[in-house]
Amino acid sequence: MAARVVPAISRTFRFVNKVGGVELLIVGVAFVFYYLVRGFVVERTFEATSRAIRILELEQSLGLWAWEAKMQAWVMSSDVLTHLFNNIYVYAHFPLIIIIGLWLFFFHRERYVLLRNAFLISGGIGLIIFNLLPMAPPRLLPWPLSDQVVDTMFAFSRVNYDMQPAAFVNHYAAMPSLHFGWNLLLGIGIIWTMRNFFGIAFGVTMPAAMFVAVVATGNHFILDVIAGTVVALIGLGLALLVQRYGNRLWRLILPDRIFRHLARSPGV
Repeated sequence: MAARVVPAISRTFRFVNKVGGVELLIVGVAFVFYYLVRGFVVERTFEATSRAIRILELEQSLGLWAWEAKMQAWVMSSDVLTHLFNNIYVYAHFPLIIIIGLWLFFFHRERYVLLRNAFLISGGIGLIIFNLLPMAPPRLLPWPLSDQVVDTMFAFSRVNYDMQPAAFVNHYAAMPSLHFGWNLLLGIGIIWTMRNFFGIAFGVTMPAAMFVAVVATGNHFILDVIAGTVVALIGLGLALLVQRYGNRLWRLILPDRIFRHLARSPGV
């Protein structure tokens, strides 16, 4: 009985995995879980705002706050730049993740699995930090500090707020900035995969543009970006370990017959 059932299950799994069903389920569940858990801290306004003020004071002592003000002033000096970086903030996040994810999934499956794991691990780390240490973004600083920051998304283009259901919005998940960290992972993935001038140029330019976007729109402090970079690279490092030693873990968990069949499937 088992000799017939196990191969049948394996064939079904390989077919579903080949067309992307398993990945769609994994990523879909992770996406919903990520946003639902992020929303657990929406009532902790005072704590999140107080922490943002302390970060602001730290940035002032380091000279970073002056750079943020100059960056936003430069972007807001032109309507074209303002709309450009507003759109980069929105469309170079999840839309770009989906596009590059599909490209990697169908044409570079091994690289896709590595980046997927890096996203999931860094997202898990981010969720822990968001819930333990909620923090407001610069655009939600209280008066009179609020006079120093313009919420360019609200003032010039509300597409980012209108696109997201209210239940999935958490304004107090500023640190770490996974908006930047995940974009950095995409850039690294592009560079590793393409290994040519255009891939390197795109992989470098894209995170650089997102850095300007997250700061100039008033959504993140520079220290948020630094924290997002650290979390993303930790996720990538752990994903590399999973890629190298993952089969040993699966062999310990699964019966040998099932492992041999599933190991033939890409991405396992």
